[in-house]
Amino acid sequence: MHIVGIDLGTTHCAVASVDPAQGPTAPVEDFPVPQLVRQGEVSPRPLLPSCVYVPAGHELAAGSLRLPWGDSGSQVVGELARWQGARVPGRVVTSAKSWLCHPGVDRSAPILPWGAPADVAKLSPVEASALLLQHMAHAWNHAHPEAPLAQQEVVITVPASFDEAARALTVSAARKAGLEKFTLLEEPQAAFYDYTARHRKDLAQSLEGVRLVLVVDVGGGTTDFTLVHAGVSPEGPMLRRLAVGEHLMLGGDNMDAALAKRVEEKLFPDGNRRLSATQWTQAIQAARTAKEALLGNNPPERYGVSLVSEGSRLLGGSLSTELTREEAEGLVMDGFFPRSGAQERPRRVSRMALQELGLPYAQDAAITRHLAAFLAQHAAAGFAALGETAPAEGALPRPDAILLNGGVFNSPQLAARLVEAVSAWWPGTPRIRLLKHESLELAVARGAAYYGLVRRGHGLKIGGGAARAYYVALQRPADSSEQPVLCLIPRGFEEGNQVDIGERSFTLTLGRPVQFTLYSTTSDRIDKPGDVVPLTEELKPLPPIHTVLKGAAGKTAEVPVHLQAGLTEIGTLELFAVSNVADERWRLEFELRGTSGERELTVTESMPARFAEAKENAERVYGNKPLPIGPKDVKQLSRTLEKVLGPRETWRVPVLRELWSTLYAGASKRRRTADHERVFYSLTGYTLRPGFGYPLDHWRAEQTFTLFEPLVQHHIEKSVWIEFWVMWRRIAGGLSEAQQRKLYEYLKPHLARKVPLDAPQPQGKLKGIQPEGLDEMVRTAASLEHLEPGDKAELGGWVAARLKAENKSGGPWAWALGRLGARVPLYGSSHKVVDVEVAEAWLSLLLELDLKRIDGAPFAAAQLARLTGDRMRDINPELRAKTAQALRAAKAADTWVQMVTEVVALEAADEARALGDTLPAGLRL
Repeated sequence: MHIVGIDLGTTHCAVASVDPAQGPTAPVEDFPVPQLVRQGEVSPRPLLPSCVYVPAGHELAAGSLRLPWGDSGSQVVGELARWQGARVPGRVVTSAKSWLCHPGVDRSAPILPWGAPADVAKLSPVEASALLLQHMAHAWNHAHPEAPLAQQEVVITVPASFDEAARALTVSAARKAGLEKFTLLEEPQAAFYDYTARHRKDLAQSLEGVRLVLVVDVGGGTTDFTLVHAGVSPEGPMLRRLAVGEHLMLGGDNMDAALAKRVEEKLFPDGNRRLSATQWTQAIQAARTAKEALLGNNPPERYGVSLVSEGSRLLGGSLSTELTREEAEGLVMDGFFPRSGAQERPRRVSRMALQELGLPYAQDAAITRHLAAFLAQHAAAGFAALGETAPAEGALPRPDAILLNGGVFNSPQLAARLVEAVSAWWPGTPRIRLLKHESLELAVARGAAYYGLVRRGHGLKIGGGAARAYYVALQRPADSSEQPVLCLIPRGFEEGNQVDIGERSFTLTLGRPVQFTLYSTTSDRIDKPGDVVPLTEELKPLPPIHTVLKGAAGKTAEVPVHLQAGLTEIGTLELFAVSNVADERWRLEFELRGTSGERELTVTESMPARFAEAKENAERVYGNKPLPIGPKDVKQLSRTLEKVLGPRETWRVPVLRELWSTLYAGASKRRRTADHERVFYSLTGYTLRPGFGYPLDHWRAEQTFTLFEPLVQHHIEKSVWIEFWVMWRRIAGGLSEAQQRKLYEYLKPHLARKVPLDAPQPQGKLKGIQPEGLDEMVRTAASLEHLEPGDKAELGGWVAARLKAENKSGGPWAWALGRLGARVPLYGSSHKVVDVEVAEAWLSLLLELDLKRIDGAPFAAAQLARLTGDRMRDINPELRAKTAQALRAAKAADTWVQMVTEVVALEAADEARALGDTLPAGLRL
């Protein structure tokens, strides 16, 4: 039996093990991972680069990818993947771990390599992580056939700042790799366990005079801060983790991007050109190598950088420049580790240099400012550990020692700068002591293995329990503006335990989706399970938990339940709804796909005083029993509802969704007359818009979609068709990818014939009912953000041809182009945006036709040219500057110009404009 520690890193992975049978003195042994280093050449290496290469067809020689345990399959992992990826960019997956915590994409979808051409087979972040774990498992099994990894005790490390969704996805990756018996451990803790393992015999002596240890872990993709209290008892040293930092996506990858940006600036000093996506990948690799040389031991004065040219006009077919040591020190040391003051906090700055890799990196690159904010947030706990009281408001607790971790600190200059910058916050005191390490790359794997030994009682455990407290949102009282939240698990809660929150009951309906909005915080709060407190900014939203509860009898019924929460042995949050009246309980699951915004839990709010009257008016028109009403009553139903509830633009989301329930209950009665049908579609779309953003909306949209297949009953009435398509446009964001695909497959043949004026018309008429309302059909199709980029490009091509042929104002054409080519989706995943070249062609057309002449062209141009900071999505800087100039000339809104020149969020009014509709009162996407 072995205990195996696995560092699943952003840049590299490592494996170490220990034999618990040898007791407390068992040595921790590194496991060099066999891997392909070149075609046909296998070698064990201390580190496994976290790279997965996706070769094209017969790009690599047959038989050259064979590993000792068999063929490598269709992907290559490790050193050969890194080496080949540097030569053939666009086919290598890197930083998969960072993508696991990116909420703006579907992390289970095949999206990597990010920005790769359509012909490259893609992997999801989960699959890429699983392939790395699988390779390490195969390597271990080959070396230890008598002790396969799946049967060992495995400890996998994750950043301390990983939220529950990222942890759950890591668990999913491990299970895909065939692992079942494993525990998750935070990387800074693992690094500290490595330190204690190396000082098993003299830990008290090595920590003499040390009460507070600051662990600073700067990896390839994330930066983690941890405070550990080192106490003394009669039995010896005691260790307790006091705090961990919030999620901070900032690390060595960003430093490489900053240097690559400088390379680009030196190659194209006029700023009118930029490196292609392929060259940018090369520049990142070259910048990483240059950084390690220029900031390493005995650094040279300058380092040459060469990139392969994509044209034949340049001599030698390459682009060449150099980076100097002064530039590297300025960009990395002063940019990421500035000598900032103790009271300085992270700033809101331009995100360009940090966003180049497509991930939502921290806005401020200054790690020292983030560190000051961390110490300030946990000042009370820090001073308590030091046995002191804060001398003044805003004072920071001074750590007695710093432990560094992460490959970034292989640079002695960076390690020295961090200690120097932090020590300067307490002038007149000695330089903070730096705890020694043996290997920054291997410490986490070694510490993970040793932690397994500690769990068996053979070593000193770092106490402190859960680093986070967890809360669930409750219904907001009608007379209060504060959102109450219920404490589920407090900070310090021990893994493997559960707590019943029996004093607070929820009434849930079986057979219908339910949703809970969760929050977490690392702050020093003393809430207890069951405490109800107001929602504050320090509570960060987690992906919602949702499920459909089904009873043992399979019947629909309302049941009272309470919540049961716990931390599993592997360190992930577990939440159950437990029946108060029967022996039943239901596990509540996280929503792990990309989310487009925070969601509220306020499922029921007080209805307006006359809501029952409004509901009765709707039931008079769509109820089971025809009532004596005339055609005028049907036509004026909307106006009647406004007389009861007030102007419809003031109807809040709960009112709208309750009205939807009434309308949907009478859906079968929409066919009574053409007016019944038209008004039904109009009101249903209005009450469910935008199809998402409120609890149960996904379920409502799913129910509404059952009305699509029958199409329109009164199909000779164009007004009915128009409202039919308007409804689908309004709720498109709530439809699943499969539902959107079905809708588009119906629309596509009709649009192909009707949109481009010069399109060759196929022989024969399309079978079935012929839909009307072309403008709304186009707007509906353009709203389907889950479509594949190729479908959007095809539809946009038809729209662009129509716009160019007509060359006049009016119609949905410019709006549709802006929506189809938007650089930032409103609700979809970023990997579904059209290629940059496609968006640039549409944008050039709008500029050519003159933004002032075409309805909707200015806002469409702003969406096509919108700055994201992601090189794979952003258009050419020269064209973007030209667009900003054209928008100013067209007297466009300042917010639209800002969208093109800065990385900003959409204003609420612009979100509504992009949707092509108003947003419900109080709803924020």
